[in-house]
Amino acid sequence: MSVRRGSLFVIAAPSGAGKSSLVNAVLAREPEISLSISFTSRGPRPSERHAQHYNFVSADEFRRMIEAGDFFEYAIVHGDYKGTARQSVEPHLTAGRDVLLEIDWQGARQVRQKVPDCVTIFILPPSREELERRLRTRGQDSEETILRRLAGSRGEMEHAPEFDYLVVNRDFGQATEDLLSIIRAQRLRTAAQLAHHPGLLEALLA
Repeated sequence: MSVRRGSLFVIAAPSGAGKSSLVNAVLAREPEISLSISFTSRGPRPSERHAQHYNFVSADEFRRMIEAGDFFEYAIVHGDYKGTARQSVEPHLTAGRDVLLEIDWQGARQVRQKVPDCVTIFILPPSREELERRLRTRGQDSEETILRRLAGSRGEMEHAPEFDYLVVNRDFGQATEDLLSIIRAQRLRTAAQLAHHPGLLEALLA
């Protein structure tokens, strides 16, 4: 019996929109989804751990991985390399496991070209004022970094219409439920259900 191919979910957002917190909340409710841990050339923040939040590598090592064809997608984000390793995506999908990528709009565009039926979701803050407040209150970045992220957020949000779904993170609980609803709806699509229940329709129509 053939195995149902997993679904690929892509989530992007400007820094400070609450993407990582929302992803963690979704994974707590949907443990069967595989989260791909991205590679990055930037240094870790005080609260970040290698292989848990990111795979931290040097810029030289990242470039070597590019040359070796190790990446499913990669981009330069706020001056640093970020990318998804091939081995963290394709084997899981082939085995029937859903995969979630937490990446930026550039990476999402590359993924869409390779996996046209992926599900893309963009998370928006309720206002620019709230975006700035969240960046400042998380206490992870210098003033220079905060200003750079705020300046870059407008260009990132310009690409929101390219995505299949938009989720406004005004209320964290509601935004989490919105993401879960998208995931569940994808699993209930006709093709996914027929693959998940092989022979059921034929038996019912016999």
